[in-house]
This record gives sequence, structure tokens and C-alpha cells, in this order.
Amino acid sequence: MSARERETGGPLPGSAVRGSRSGRAIMALLDLLGRRWALRVVWELRGGPLVFRALQERCEGMSSSVLNQRLRELRAAGVVRVGASGYELSADGLELLELFAPLNAWAERWAARAHGAPPAEGLGLEHEGDGPVADELDLHVRTEAAP
Repeated sequence: MSARERETGGPLPGSAVRGSRSGRAIMALLDLLGRRWALRVVWELRGGPLVFRALQERCEGMSSSVLNQRLRELRAAGVVRVGASGYELSADGLELLELFAPLNAWAERWAARAHGAPPAEGLGLEHEGDGPVADELDLHVRTEAAP
């Protein structure tokens, strides 16, 4: 961990990160999001602010020390902020969350190929509250009618 990383609590663009010395921003982002539980924290905050205990409960099995570290790193990166009602995604965090939709669409096509089914069309990322898929990151496939 670099001195800059120790100061901010996480990887930064322009610095060497785990797996890359290039300083490229994408490598810093992949390091940040690839840390244990980081994506889960972002995902659990998608529905709005959560206080520490509620966030920890949603991230079943995460220790308080790991959650504190991930929140520190995500706050330093500008993905999460502390609001009046608890931890929440910042504007940058919400933008990042929107970028998960194409990844979800690709993952659904991949899953369909892996199971020998034709891929669905019009895949997107939506949050419909608690449903049967909620325990598996609450990703839902949306099939839109063809025009």
C-alpha cells in the first residue's frame, strides 16, 4: 500500500495498485471494487441510505472492521458519502451503479449460453424490492417486447 493510499484509505488513480503499477484509473477502480465486500456495499446502498448496523446486517457475515475499512475506502474514492440518514451513494456512486446494467446484461447472456438457452433481449438492471432473486444481488432480467 502506497503512502497516498494509506492517507486516503484506498487505491487512487495515478498510483500503483494491486495488480498494476501503471497508475491507470481503470486499474485503481478495479482494485477498489475488487476488494472483499466492496461491490456488496455499493449494491446494498442502491435503495437509499443505511446506518452502519443496517448495512452490516444486509451484508450478512461481514465483520464491523471490514465494513469500516470498505466504507473508508469508498468514501475516499467519492463513491459513498455520509448523509443525514446514514451511508449513501454519492452522485458518482449512483453513476457507477448505472454502469452495472451493461455488465448485468452481459452476465445474463453468458448464463444463457452456459445453460444452452437463447439469450433474452432487452436486458436491464432494475430494483423491484425484495423478490426471489434478492439474495443473489437482486438482479432482475427485464425482457421488453420487440417493436
